[in-house]
Amino acid sequence: MPALDRHLLHRFGLLLVILAVGLGLSFVTDTFLSVANLTNVARQVSINGILAVGVTFVLLTAGVDLSLGSVVALSGVACATFAHPGDHTVFIPIAVGLLTGAACGLVNGVLVTRGGVAPFIVTLGMMTIARGLALIFSGGRPVANMSSELTSLAGDFLGVPIPVLCFASVATGAWFFLRNFRLGRHIYAVGGNENAARAAGVPVERVKLFAYGLCGLLTGLAGVVLAARITTGQPNAGQAYELDAIAAVVIGGTSLAGGVGTITGTLLGVLLIGEINNGLDLMGVSSYFQAVIKGVIIVGAVWLDRRQSRS
Repeated sequence: MPALDRHLLHRFGLLLVILAVGLGLSFVTDTFLSVANLTNVARQVSINGILAVGVTFVLLTAGVDLSLGSVVALSGVACATFAHPGDHTVFIPIAVGLLTGAACGLVNGVLVTRGGVAPFIVTLGMMTIARGLALIFSGGRPVANMSSELTSLAGDFLGVPIPVLCFASVATGAWFFLRNFRLGRHIYAVGGNENAARAAGVPVERVKLFAYGLCGLLTGLAGVVLAARITTGQPNAGQAYELDAIAAVVIGGTSLAGGVGTITGTLLGVLLIGEINNGLDLMGVSSYFQAVIKGVIIVGAVWLDRRQSRS
């Protein structure tokens, strides 16, 4: 295959896959291309999209974050706890949710950079800790009776779902940051070759701490949006969310070895995962089989990533 053709296939291949899957689903189901269903898909992918953008920064530094789902639950519970009608202005519960996520991310970052613990172990531990804290603070029950001001975050603004606007804003900001800021270039440098980046004067530990902190902050935002959408702070929310987010990022071309990836690719990966999930639901595929299919997609994405890394 000529080099130009390979370049075009690498650049637009995922977009073609998304279009092909959508075309196939439009023939299999009558409702896939309906406005109502596409709007529903947009709402569904928004939370995973926010998580995926956050974990993109971590993966670019050759790290990983397995605690996303648990931190979503903890942030949602923390937000809902301060969101009872008449207790506070709506900005307080939002800030609490964001800060809860950011704190978890910073703890991960400190343990990775200063503690020298492998990201896999640190975030695996945080996954258990955050889930336990969510259950402790909520007493194992959903935190209900949230104010209408907060639950309105799941509504529409000028006909566009607010969660979609949040996702679009986060993705646009992250894309601009990585392309135009020195710190964005440092993130790529650290993931590409940490020793070379350190020798060039890049503050490697600070870059990693920023990546984990930002990932935690966006995870907190996802928790707030989810709590507003389901109108409760669910301590059991976010189960396996980290799998969908990481799968979307890797499918979008971000390397698990670090240093390679784009927000545009992450966006396409999120859309493909959301499209597949929605299509399986419309076709009435059992949730058990859906879990198997997702697992195959994740393994396939990692296999392709390893193959591209070797080549």
